[in-house]
Amino acid sequence: MKRSLFGRLWPNVTAVVLFIGFVFPVYWMFATAFKPTGDIISEDPVWFPTDVTFEHFKRATGVDHFWTYVSNSLIVTLCAVALALVVALAGSFALARMRFKGRRGFVIGFMVAQMAPWEVMIIAMYMIVRDASMLNSLVPLTVFYMMMILPFTILTLRGFVAAVPRDLEEAAMVDGCTRAQAFRKVILPLLAPGLMSTSLFGFITAWNEFPLVLVLNKEAEAQTLPLWLSSFQTAFGNDWGATMAASSLFAIPILILFVFLQRRAVSGLTAGAVKG
Repeated sequence: MKRSLFGRLWPNVTAVVLFIGFVFPVYWMFATAFKPTGDIISEDPVWFPTDVTFEHFKRATGVDHFWTYVSNSLIVTLCAVALALVVALAGSFALARMRFKGRRGFVIGFMVAQMAPWEVMIIAMYMIVRDASMLNSLVPLTVFYMMMILPFTILTLRGFVAAVPRDLEEAAMVDGCTRAQAFRKVILPLLAPGLMSTSLFGFITAWNEFPLVLVLNKEAEAQTLPLWLSSFQTAFGNDWGATMAASSLFAIPILILFVFLQRRAVSGLTAGAVKG
């Protein structure tokens, strides 16, 4: 009886401990953003904000070019995700449906590209952009972010395309649809969970990216929000209140997106990982 009780209890206790471990940093970030400066630098930790203040948010959003950073991040991230989805839909369909020489090696190449750290290519990326006279432009960022997202997107969507029975596609073609129409009307609606999960992954990847924009875009008018986060750490010290406020604002879009796409994203990641 005791063993049975222990067997049911320890997974729940472990889950609660892990939940607290993952959630507490997020809570501390949001709580610190609303604390007065005195509570932030106090030697005794203040677990709950007593005197709520919005002064840190005012300083965080009051920096020069703030809304330029916001618009640049949204433009680059959304365009990179959209381009990656368009290319990945075609690539995943080809890998799942077509048989050609070197197909297995092609898939392994995508896996290797997904595992390899892209930072090793940052010098080559800089030289390419510099020689093309496109430094301080959003176009190279969009293209490079799309390339970073693409391997994972193709591999995940490939599993979903392979899971769709060929009979559905062939039946649509017998009824008069072309291959493109069969893909759009039959296969594409069934790929919704995969599109959700890959979109969420791509959004997080492009939204959080820091080194590449730091190297390629030196002018404030062409920078994104990750560089805005680093602006509160100077040689004179760290403005922890503004840093936590900025980090909270930076995390809100991802949290909102995850809340709305959570169910489809989780099912999409697990299904795409085991099928095909």
